[in-house]
Amino acid sequence: MRRVGAASDSNNLGSMKLFIDTGAVSEVEEIASWGVLAGATTNPSLLAKEDGDPGDIIRRIADLVDGPTSAEVVSATAEGMIEEGRALRELHRHVTVKVPFCEAGLAASRTLADEGTMVNMTLVFSPNQALLAASAGATFVSCFMGRLDDISVNSATVLEEIVDVLRARDLESQVLAASIRHPEHMVTAAALGCDVATVPAKVFHQMLSHPLTTAGAAKFEEDWKSRPEFGEWLNGLVADHKAKGGS
Repeated sequence: MRRVGAASDSNNLGSMKLFIDTGAVSEVEEIASWGVLAGATTNPSLLAKEDGDPGDIIRRIADLVDGPTSAEVVSATAEGMIEEGRALRELHRHVTVKVPFCEAGLAASRTLADEGTMVNMTLVFSPNQALLAASAGATFVSCFMGRLDDISVNSATVLEEIVDVLRARDLESQVLAASIRHPEHMVTAAALGCDVATVPAKVFHQMLSHPLTTAGAAKFEEDWKSRPEFGEWLNGLVADHKAKGGS
């Protein structure tokens, strides 16, 4: 068992992709402008909070992140999930069909995956469930860290076991850390070699903040303003660059 924060032999360490977990286009617009997003996840609860057509929202989010965008089925049967999944994937080329973990979800995942559809198997809480989801062809296997912590189960331990069992089987499914409640969840997921973490906008903002960053930036600005000629020099460089046709 690896200690969280210790060196990992996973080939994926350091390459964890960041998705945004939201149904709000405005949040995606903001975080996407930072240049850090590789995809997005939505769910019925998130979409129900927003005004407008859910299909339009999903399409807009997919355009903004230009990567996998999960849209969830709501049927309780495999047949219904398959039908809904086929319809959802027509919304946008980046749509990933999100399917809940259960017997019907496994069957639906297998069919959709065999048809070439990306599938996000959600509500996974154990390595046994993750192994079944991956074997059913899921593109992403979503482990919910915050919800495990809520019931006093160590989410880091479960996530580590999931990463290890899927790597040992050399399965292609990507481990997706979900239910991210705070930046420490992000650090844990990255250290354990997760392929993806899907993160609420609130946590992205928490990741930005550090008192030393704020203090350092204020000091740099103070020192720079103490020499007005430096500002004139930099403005001159910018003007010269534009005059030469620079972008």
